[in-house]
Amino acid sequence: MQTVIFDLDGTLADTSGDLIAAANATFEHMGLGPLLDPQADKLTAFHGARAMLRLGFSRIEGGGEDDVEAGYPFLLDHYAANINNLTVLYPGARDTVEALLGQGYKVGICTNKPVEMADDLMRRLDMRDLFAGFVGAGTLSVSKPDPAPYRLAVEQSGGAVEQSLIVGDTATDAKTARAVGVPAVLVGFGPEGDEVGRHGADAVIPDFPALPDTVARLIGRP
Repeated sequence: MQTVIFDLDGTLADTSGDLIAAANATFEHMGLGPLLDPQADKLTAFHGARAMLRLGFSRIEGGGEDDVEAGYPFLLDHYAANINNLTVLYPGARDTVEALLGQGYKVGICTNKPVEMADDLMRRLDMRDLFAGFVGAGTLSVSKPDPAPYRLAVEQSGGAVEQSLIVGDTATDAKTARAVGVPAVLVGFGPEGDEVGRHGADAVIPDFPALPDTVARLIGRP
Protein backbone atom coordinates (compact mmCIF):
# COMPACT_ATOMS: atom_id res chain seq x y z
CA MET A 1 0.00 0.00 0.00
CA GLN A 2 1.28 3.48 -0.92
CA THR A 3 2.43 5.37 2.16
CA VAL A 4 3.43 8.97 2.84
CA ILE A 5 5.71 9.55 5.84
CA PHE A 6 5.97 13.10 7.15
CA ASP A 7 8.65 14.83 9.13
CA LEU A 8 7.15 17.11 11.82
CA ASP A 9 9.22 20.22 12.65
CA GLY A 10 9.51 22.49 9.63
CA THR A 11 7.29 20.21 7.54
CA LEU A 12 3.86 19.86 9.11
CA ALA A 13 4.29 22.66 11.63
CA ASP A 14 6.43 25.75 12.09
CA THR A 15 7.78 25.00 15.56
CA SER A 16 10.72 27.40 15.32
CA GLY A 17 9.21 30.09 17.56
CA ASP A 18 8.82 27.80 20.57
CA LEU A 19 12.16 26.09 19.94
CA ILE A 20 14.10 29.35 19.76
CA ALA A 21 12.24 30.70 22.79
CA ALA A 22 13.36 27.63 24.74
CA ALA A 23 16.96 28.10 23.62
CA ASN A 24 16.94 31.78 24.59
CA ALA A 25 15.39 30.91 27.96
CA THR A 26 18.27 28.48 28.46
CA PHE A 27 20.87 31.13 27.68
CA GLU A 28 19.17 33.51 30.13
CA HIS A 29 19.06 30.76 32.76
CA MET A 30 22.82 30.41 32.33
CA GLY A 31 23.36 34.12 32.92
CA LEU A 32 23.45 35.23 29.30
CA GLY A 33 21.09 37.31 27.20
CA PRO A 34 19.11 35.93 24.24
CA LEU A 35 21.58 34.70 21.63
CA LEU A 36 19.26 33.55 18.84
CA ASP A 37 17.03 35.56 16.51
CA PRO A 38 13.54 34.10 15.94
CA GLN A 39 13.64 34.90 12.22
CA ALA A 40 17.28 34.76 11.16
CA ASP A 41 17.91 31.49 13.04
CA LYS A 42 14.77 29.59 12.00
CA LEU A 43 16.66 27.02 9.98
CA THR A 44 18.91 26.07 12.88
CA ALA A 45 15.85 25.49 15.05
CA PHE A 46 14.80 22.69 12.71
CA HIS A 47 18.14 20.94 13.22
CA GLY A 48 17.47 20.30 16.91
CA ALA A 49 18.13 21.54 20.42
CA ARG A 50 21.87 20.99 20.45
CA ALA A 51 22.27 22.77 17.11
CA MET A 52 20.55 25.84 18.55
CA LEU A 53 22.71 25.78 21.65
CA ARG A 54 25.89 25.38 19.59
CA LEU A 55 24.95 28.35 17.43
CA GLY A 56 24.21 30.51 20.45
CA PHE A 57 27.39 29.61 22.28
CA SER A 58 29.43 30.18 19.12
CA ARG A 59 28.45 33.83 19.41
CA ILE A 60 30.10 34.38 22.78
CA GLU A 61 33.72 34.09 23.80
CA GLY A 62 34.56 30.81 25.49
CA GLY A 63 31.32 28.98 24.70
CA GLY A 64 31.77 25.33 23.85
CA GLU A 65 30.41 21.79 23.89
CA ASP A 66 30.42 21.56 27.69
CA ASP A 67 28.02 24.52 27.76
CA VAL A 68 25.81 22.81 25.19
CA GLU A 69 25.52 19.68 27.30
CA ALA A 70 24.97 21.71 30.48
CA GLY A 71 22.11 23.64 28.91
CA TYR A 72 20.47 20.77 27.04
CA PRO A 73 18.30 19.36 29.91
CA PHE A 74 16.96 22.82 30.82
CA LEU A 75 16.09 23.52 27.19
CA LEU A 76 14.14 20.27 26.87
CA ASP A 77 12.22 20.90 30.09
CA HIS A 78 11.38 24.48 29.14
CA TYR A 79 10.33 23.47 25.65
CA ALA A 80 8.12 20.63 26.92
CA ALA A 81 6.32 23.07 29.21
CA ASN A 82 5.85 25.63 26.42
CA ILE A 83 5.53 23.42 23.38
CA ASN A 84 2.57 25.08 21.72
CA ASN A 85 2.71 28.79 22.51
CA LEU A 86 3.93 29.96 19.10
CA THR A 87 3.74 26.80 16.97
CA VAL A 88 1.38 26.79 13.98
CA LEU A 89 0.53 24.25 11.30
CA TYR A 90 1.64 25.24 7.83
CA PRO A 91 -1.30 26.31 5.63
CA GLY A 92 -3.07 23.30 4.16
CA ALA A 93 -1.29 20.72 6.30
CA ARG A 94 -4.40 19.24 7.89
CA ASP A 95 -6.50 19.33 4.71
CA THR A 96 -3.74 17.67 2.71
CA VAL A 97 -3.22 14.83 5.17
CA GLU A 98 -6.98 14.24 5.26
CA ALA A 99 -7.09 14.32 1.45
CA LEU A 100 -4.34 11.69 1.21
CA LEU A 101 -6.21 9.48 3.67
CA GLY A 102 -9.39 9.97 1.66
CA GLN A 103 -7.60 8.82 -1.48
CA GLY A 104 -6.50 5.63 0.25
CA TYR A 105 -2.90 6.45 1.16
CA LYS A 106 -1.44 5.41 4.49
CA VAL A 107 0.23 8.22 6.41
CA GLY A 108 2.72 8.34 9.27
CA ILE A 109 5.24 10.53 11.03
CA CYS A 110 8.98 9.96 11.40
CA THR A 111 10.66 12.74 13.37
CA ASN A 112 13.85 13.23 15.34
CA LYS A 113 11.86 15.12 17.97
CA PRO A 114 11.62 13.13 21.23
CA VAL A 115 8.62 10.90 20.68
CA GLU A 116 6.77 11.96 23.84
CA MET A 117 7.07 15.63 22.88
CA ALA A 118 6.04 14.92 19.30
CA ASP A 119 2.99 12.99 20.48
CA ASP A 120 2.00 15.78 22.89
CA LEU A 121 2.39 18.46 20.23
CA MET A 122 0.36 16.61 17.61
CA ARG A 123 -2.42 16.06 20.13
CA ARG A 124 -2.42 19.77 20.97
CA LEU A 125 -2.63 20.52 17.25
CA ASP A 126 -5.51 18.02 17.00
CA MET A 127 -3.77 15.92 14.35
CA ARG A 128 -2.38 12.92 16.26
CA ASP A 129 -5.26 10.61 15.38
CA LEU A 130 -4.61 11.03 11.65
CA PHE A 131 -1.30 9.11 11.80
CA ALA A 132 -1.22 5.36 12.41
CA GLY A 133 2.56 5.31 12.17
CA PHE A 134 4.34 7.49 14.70
CA VAL A 135 8.09 7.25 15.31
CA GLY A 136 10.26 9.78 17.14
CA ALA A 137 13.59 10.00 18.91
CA GLY A 138 13.58 7.35 21.60
CA THR A 139 11.27 4.95 19.78
CA LEU A 140 14.41 3.13 18.60
CA SER A 141 18.04 3.49 19.59
CA VAL A 142 18.76 5.27 16.29
CA SER A 143 17.25 8.30 14.53
CA LYS A 144 17.08 9.64 10.97
CA PRO A 145 18.95 9.45 8.65
CA ASP A 146 19.32 5.84 9.79
CA PRO A 147 16.69 3.97 7.75
CA ALA A 148 15.29 1.95 10.68
CA PRO A 149 12.93 4.62 12.12
CA TYR A 150 11.51 5.32 8.67
CA ARG A 151 10.91 1.64 7.97
CA LEU A 152 9.17 1.27 11.33
CA ALA A 153 6.93 4.27 10.61
CA VAL A 154 5.86 2.69 7.32
CA GLU A 155 5.25 -0.66 9.01
CA GLN A 156 3.17 0.95 11.76
CA SER A 157 1.17 2.77 9.08
CA GLY A 158 0.28 -0.50 7.40
CA GLY A 159 2.12 0.32 4.20
CA ALA A 160 4.97 -1.04 2.10
CA VAL A 161 8.39 0.60 2.12
CA GLU A 162 8.90 0.09 -1.61
CA GLN A 163 5.69 2.08 -2.25
CA SER A 164 6.45 4.94 0.14
CA LEU A 165 8.08 8.35 0.23
CA ILE A 166 9.15 10.90 2.80
CA VAL A 167 8.01 14.52 3.03
CA GLY A 168 10.51 16.69 4.86
CA ASP A 169 12.38 19.97 5.03
CA THR A 170 16.08 19.29 5.62
CA ALA A 171 19.09 17.38 4.36
CA THR A 172 18.37 14.78 7.05
CA ASP A 173 15.11 13.84 5.33
CA ALA A 174 16.78 13.62 1.93
CA LYS A 175 19.55 11.44 3.39
CA THR A 176 16.94 9.21 5.01
CA ALA A 177 15.21 8.74 1.66
CA ARG A 178 18.49 7.79 0.01
CA ALA A 179 19.33 5.37 2.82
CA VAL A 180 15.98 3.61 2.38
CA GLY A 181 15.83 3.92 -1.41
CA VAL A 182 12.60 5.91 -1.65
CA PRO A 183 11.70 9.34 -3.07
CA ALA A 184 12.13 12.52 -1.05
CA VAL A 185 9.68 15.40 -1.33
CA LEU A 186 10.99 18.54 0.34
CA VAL A 187 8.86 21.55 1.21
CA GLY A 188 9.71 24.87 -0.41
CA PHE A 189 7.82 26.95 2.15
CA GLY A 190 10.38 26.63 4.96
CA PRO A 191 13.38 28.84 5.76
CA GLU A 192 15.41 27.55 2.79
CA GLY A 193 12.65 28.13 0.23
CA ASP A 194 13.27 26.50 -3.14
CA GLU A 195 16.94 26.16 -2.23
CA VAL A 196 15.98 23.11 -0.16
CA GLY A 197 16.11 21.16 -3.41
CA ARG A 198 19.91 21.27 -3.25
CA HIS A 199 19.78 18.43 -0.74
CA GLY A 200 18.75 15.99 -3.43
CA ALA A 201 14.96 16.12 -3.52
CA ASP A 202 12.93 14.19 -6.05
CA ALA A 203 10.44 17.05 -5.85
CA VAL A 204 10.07 20.39 -4.09
CA ILE A 205 6.52 21.51 -3.37
CA PRO A 206 5.58 25.21 -3.06
CA ASP A 207 2.65 24.48 -0.76
CA PHE A 208 0.67 21.57 0.69
CA PRO A 209 -2.09 21.54 -1.96
CA ALA A 210 0.59 20.51 -4.47
CA LEU A 211 1.47 17.37 -2.49
CA PRO A 212 -1.22 14.84 -3.55
CA ASP A 213 -0.43 15.12 -7.28
CA THR A 214 3.30 14.95 -6.52
CA VAL A 215 2.81 11.82 -4.43
CA ALA A 216 0.74 10.19 -7.17
CA ARG A 217 3.46 10.94 -9.73
CA LEU A 218 6.22 9.47 -7.58
CA ILE A 219 4.61 6.38 -6.05
CA GLY A 220 1.26 6.02 -7.82
CA ARG A 221 -2.26 5.96 -6.45
CA PRO A 222 -3.78 3.31 -4.15
